[in-house]
Amino acid sequence: MRRFELTDAQWEQIAPLLPPQKPHTGRPAVDHRQVLNGMLWILRTGAPWEDLPARYGAVGTVSSRFYRWRKAGVFDRVLQRLQAQADARGDLDWDLHFVDATVVRAHQHAAGARRSGAIGG
Repeated sequence: MRRFELTDAQWEQIAPLLPPQKPHTGRPAVDHRQVLNGMLWILRTGAPWEDLPARYGAVGTVSSRFYRWRKAGVFDRVLQRLQAQADARGDLDWDLHFVDATVVRAHQHAAGARRSGAIGG
């Protein structure tokens, strides 16, 4: 296992929550774990899809599965299920663990824009 890839314990929690692996008709489907590790590599590094290491599979396979799962709400369902499981075990403190998607835009002057009459401006 490489650094930052899913551990066996993490995979055991996530695997049942993913869509079923496509049956082997025609070309064999690439393993969900390998593809998910590729998705996580892209998200962690911020690299473009074209820079995805070959060990994660073809760029087209990983990216198309990412966009398909995102559109189908797979990631949202996985997060909700994992949160529910952690909450049921008492591992989740809602005062500490939450996701805040709030975006607050600052005025251009607060963002460091030059002002007329400013020193050096």
